[in-house]
Amino acid sequence: MAGEQLQVLNALDVAKTQWYHFTAIIIAGMGFFTDAYDLFCISLVTKLLGRIYYHVDGMEKPGSLPPNVSAAVNGVAFCGTLAGQLFFGWLGDKLGRKKVYGMTLMLMVICSVASGLSFGHTPKSVMATLCFFRFWLGFGIGGDYPLSATIMSEYANKKTRGAFIAAVFAMQGFGILAGGIFAIILSSSFNAMFEAPSYEVDALRSTVPQADYVWRIILMVGALPAALTYYWRMKMPETARYTALVAKNAKRAASDMSKVLQMDIEAEPQKIEQIKEQKSGFGLFTKEFAKRHGLHLLGTTSTWFLLDIAFYSQNLFQKDIFSAIGWIPSAKSMNAIDEVYRIARAQTLIALCSTVPGYWFTVAFIDKMGRFAIQLMGFFFMTVFMFALAIPYDHWTHKDNRIGFVIMYSLTFFFANFGPNATTFVVPAEIFPARLRSTCHGISAASGKLGAIVGAFGFLYLAQNQDKAKADAGYPAGIGVKNSLIVLGVVNALGFLFTFLVPESKGKSLEEMSGENEDNEPQGEAEPPSSSGRREAPVA
Repeated sequence: MAGEQLQVLNALDVAKTQWYHFTAIIIAGMGFFTDAYDLFCISLVTKLLGRIYYHVDGMEKPGSLPPNVSAAVNGVAFCGTLAGQLFFGWLGDKLGRKKVYGMTLMLMVICSVASGLSFGHTPKSVMATLCFFRFWLGFGIGGDYPLSATIMSEYANKKTRGAFIAAVFAMQGFGILAGGIFAIILSSSFNAMFEAPSYEVDALRSTVPQADYVWRIILMVGALPAALTYYWRMKMPETARYTALVAKNAKRAASDMSKVLQMDIEAEPQKIEQIKEQKSGFGLFTKEFAKRHGLHLLGTTSTWFLLDIAFYSQNLFQKDIFSAIGWIPSAKSMNAIDEVYRIARAQTLIALCSTVPGYWFTVAFIDKMGRFAIQLMGFFFMTVFMFALAIPYDHWTHKDNRIGFVIMYSLTFFFANFGPNATTFVVPAEIFPARLRSTCHGISAASGKLGAIVGAFGFLYLAQNQDKAKADAGYPAGIGVKNSLIVLGVVNALGFLFTFLVPESKGKSLEEMSGENEDNEPQGEAEPPSSSGRREAPVA
């Protein structure tokens, strides 16, 4: 097969791991670092926003965001991300990966800063401008998903491709960690400089005027890592697979990769002529695509959708679970900045103990165990631990059993990240043809974000206490945390079943997986290649 392939693509497939692989991981990974920081830092400051902008004199509890505002502030970035994944995924196949890559980063930098500068005379107008900028921040973040995954998969070699794409995604863990650590440092500093009594001692003085700077600084710092990598993103050459297979400029691909790989790569004029003569292959909405890749796309979209329902409903509402088990004291016993500190500390502990290790376990094992095995295992254990948390839920709420609850909760996270959270990102970047790769990854990722929206919005209401009097202010009665965890267990079990639609791509070239080499049948789904010049494949 390699003989039939363009030399430039074969050179990439068999290249030893070298410095340019690591620079690509850092350049693409810093986008994900920023994505995670920006998406998750909002959950650190929502309680603070409630205290600052929705304080009511004489109330027993501190002010909190009304349900519709809380849902908007937490979820609007996801709506933007979903739109961005579809739009930039499509654009990445139309214009090329590199051209679009800078746009997404600039959008993230500008909107991170702008969301910290949200202005207005009334609480409503501040929240409205915050939501506006968070939407466009999400739009930029959305573009980063398909482009980073596609760029990394097209640069990587066959042997360690899974680990490289997973390493880009694993930078998310560091982003979440950085968000937590920065919030701890900032809130500690402000607490030391501006001492304030707890809410129950003095409701008005418990929120110092300077607290308004805390959430703004936390949101704006997200722009820094993205801004720092902009220059290197612009210097990266276009990927060889896009240049050769989609733009049909194999000569340019050979010269670009000669510089990257620091070796001479022959331009192969006779193959270039054949590539130019070939018609572009089937499109996304064709019978041929449905026949070859329809089930694959169903597999990648459904598993990502189901995973994100569980993943984001937990992640966004960690702080509520921590309060429920007593890790964070009741809101009235703290001042506003102290509450930010406690929430950030709890989230950072979870990230340090389970989120970050889970990602890097995937990086270490994905090219040994394969994507399929890791995804199945992850969904299986997530289901087991969810039910183990849910069924004896009352047992876990007793003071003596809290540490056990946190351990089980951390294990659920560990197996999400050493499991489907990483593999659902890796696989769509490997199994579709080059001219549709970014689009299909965008569709799969957008399906995941739809799950995140269901998780984030749906579980805000679902997890409320069944007794309306005990539910949060302004919320209707829900089904309670216990029943919510049972629902999430069922969602994970469905993810386990849908994983069987996803093919294994370990150790295979991208063209082998997508059927872009005529001599190759991808997963037994392509017809035997009888006619010549059927696709834009790099044939001899």
